[in-house]
Amino acid sequence: MDADAPTPWPHDDQPHGAAGPLAGVRVLELGQLIAGPFAARVLADFGADVIKIEPPGQGDPLRKWRLLRDGTSVWWEVQSRNKRSVCADLRTPEGQTLVRQLAAQADVLIENFKPGTLEGWGLGWEALHALNPRLIMLRVSGYGQTGPYAHKPGFAILGEAMGGLRYLTGEPGRVPVRCGVSIGDSIAALHGVIGVLLALYHRDARGGQGQMVDVALYESVFNLMESLLPEYDAFGVVRQRAGSALPGIAPSNAYRCRAAGDDPEPYVLIGGNGDGIFRRLMHAIGRPDLADDPALAHNDGRARRAAELDAAIEAWTQQRAVEEVIAALEAADVPVGRIYTAADIAHDPHYAARGMVVHATDREGRPLKVPGVVPKLSATPGRLRTPAPRLGEHGAQVAGGRWRAPD
Repeated sequence: MDADAPTPWPHDDQPHGAAGPLAGVRVLELGQLIAGPFAARVLADFGADVIKIEPPGQGDPLRKWRLLRDGTSVWWEVQSRNKRSVCADLRTPEGQTLVRQLAAQADVLIENFKPGTLEGWGLGWEALHALNPRLIMLRVSGYGQTGPYAHKPGFAILGEAMGGLRYLTGEPGRVPVRCGVSIGDSIAALHGVIGVLLALYHRDARGGQGQMVDVALYESVFNLMESLLPEYDAFGVVRQRAGSALPGIAPSNAYRCRAAGDDPEPYVLIGGNGDGIFRRLMHAIGRPDLADDPALAHNDGRARRAAELDAAIEAWTQQRAVEEVIAALEAADVPVGRIYTAADIAHDPHYAARGMVVHATDREGRPLKVPGVVPKLSATPGRLRTPAPRLGEHGAQVAGGRWRAPD
């Protein structure tokens, strides 16, 4: 497939009736910015009917985050696709009444306010559960709804730090750096989606009631920290920053190549840490002595000599351009790849073939490439149905507090 060939939007090539596995599920989104809205977007991509409540005037602050086109963030076009927008001031009795009316008809409510905020408005879990026992309430916060830190405001930067990720990110001896995106928010959002789906299954397949799904940013990050805690407990080891290497797993690193063309950062990533892969890699770089060294046959031995192995690999890669390295190692069936920029993604044929770069249009009819839907379901795939809404665009559809189907 041509990397620049348009991907149909909506996906007209998908099976008719593929409204999505969550078709008919009503989701009321009260959150702002990233974590809560990201979770709602995933549900919307798979057919859920998401009504997003926005404050009158400016709406969700994400509308003004990062790069704007004619006053609206292009990030907004991704985060709020497939949703409807209704304006309500949750600090007012009128706004609170509307939320209660819609929550009474909803399957899922998503919020990511500081704990206690909804309770102050009379919209906490106990009140809404009493109103609608079938309601599933996803609550995303920095530190969770309970515990000594629950009252603190928490953003992704803090959740990533407390969860253990920030300390490990960067070069040894240098200041810990953050990932280039708000990864903590996104990780929490995906944990929230998992919780919602589990709660829906419990309710609908097991005859249970609704329940609260309590997701903390720091816990979501911590859940991905692999052996960080048991290594400390068993050995007293505090894992440290290791730059582009993968500590204790070797060889796996970024390796400098010979500069060629306009590539400002000629690096490749090589994952040679499988036993058989390691032997193929060493033969490919002309080091059969290392391939046949019994002390390097398994990862524990290679980890002890990681610096030696990295030096041998980079001595080979530095003599070759990135594409030469990739071609040679792919021929040897060794995992290898270059580091992608946004431009690489936009023009990559594999992204195109997988429907991951979708040629969409916004509400004004302007073209915009946006990410496709993940994960890929064979029978009930997700799809992009509608562009992100204008502020308050769908207010008439909930007039009187009735949850009407989209027009």
